[in-house]
Amino acid sequence: QVQLAESGGGSVQTGGSLRLSCLASVSAYSYLNIGWFRQAPGKEREGIAAIYIAGGFTEYADSVKGRFTISRDNAKNTVFLQMNSMKPEDTAMYYCAAGGRRLEPRTYTYWGQGTQVTVSS
Repeated sequence: QVQLAESGGGSVQTGGSLRLSCLASVSAYSYLNIGWFRQAPGKEREGIAAIYIAGGFTEYADSVKGRFTISRDNAKNTVFLQMNSMKPEDTAMYYCAAGGRRLEPRTYTYWGQGTQVTVSS
């Protein structure tokens, strides 16, 4: 079983940056697709970025495209989400997940506990 732990959340002003990390418990994570998701109060969980086994192909939601970048370091069992030009609407709990398909949260098997991100205006 894969265990995931997010870190790097916090508070930032509009236009600022944060870098989230997702550490996996086992090296098997390198064989799984990894995604970042977020959920704001009263809203559904949204897939925002994913990185795939095959060639490191990446996919982004329109809401973050051009501002967020997903990357992975297989040697460190870690996936990163670099978030730039942040907006108040980016405020949410952020989760990483493994073993799913594209940006569809229901297809992912393993989930972290989440890290809170707050963007103030």
